[in-house]
Amino acid sequence: MTAPIADQSAEQLPRPTRLSEVKGWFFTADQLLFDWFLKRQQDRAEPGDLLELGAYMGKSAIFLGARRRAGERFTVCDLFDSPAEDASNSQEMKKSYATLTRRAFEANYLAFHEELPTIVQGLSSIVGDHVDEDSVRFAHIDASHLYEHVHGDILAVRKLLTDDGVVVMDDYRAEHCPGVAAATWQAVANEGLRPICITGTKFYGTWGDPEPLQKALVEWITARGDIWHEVQFVNDAPLVRLSAKGAKEPAQPVSRYVSSGARGAQRPATQAPKASAARPGPRPSAPARSTLRRVALDVLPPVVTRAIVNARRRPRTH
Repeated sequence: MTAPIADQSAEQLPRPTRLSEVKGWFFTADQLLFDWFLKRQQDRAEPGDLLELGAYMGKSAIFLGARRRAGERFTVCDLFDSPAEDASNSQEMKKSYATLTRRAFEANYLAFHEELPTIVQGLSSIVGDHVDEDSVRFAHIDASHLYEHVHGDILAVRKLLTDDGVVVMDDYRAEHCPGVAAATWQAVANEGLRPICITGTKFYGTWGDPEPLQKALVEWITARGDIWHEVQFVNDAPLVRLSAKGAKEPAQPVSRYVSSGARGAQRPATQAPKASAARPGPRPSAPARSTLRRVALDVLPPVVTRAIVNARRRPRTH
């Protein structure tokens, strides 16, 4: 449910003048990919809502909200300052998210948007009670980092996604989050999740056909010229790996706290139009195998090294 910010003096609430001032981790490569996936869905009139599990201070939620089309629903699920129901989750919350409050999230979000998303305050395991099955076109999972919770989040989102919906997993390879790595690649091995691409911090996948997305993504990257990439194989399936150091950021949401002069200098994100019925198109061919290289062992966690076939060399470090 949505609710206004609780009474609290403005001095105690955040007043970000730009997205970079919102606390959190949302790097250029992932901003570019979020923008690309969402714009492609818009251009193809693919129906569906937006979902984020785990919001922290709202950085990626603010970005997603700027790409929500009229008539669509954007749901954000987070514990915020509610108590967790198990000791391990409570310990993680205390260690990593002690400053997280719903009021701070709402203040950050409303600095860039006129209204809040639909907020579900509670464990991510209850999101299925608030979001319809087969209704989500883009989901971002960044809630608990504990294996059991991440595994459950993935299975829950699978039911909520449309046939061609995209799911993004945060911290899929961070050394302090081995549970996320295990749950992500277990879903690839056992639950039918098909990788599309990876950055240094996020994994992008679908339960639909990833090949048209990969072909279009590689064409877009090549045309830009400021994003490094390579295409590799995981268990005989292509996977795009990319890095965007030095690349230009996509359009940013504009804060209401920006002065009129500074506002004009910023390049705002364009609000997407109302969704319409999806238009099926021809299926593009997969990337040529001659251009693909084998996945590197240092990109994948140990749990999936058994799935790597004919690895030829380790990838370059960026």
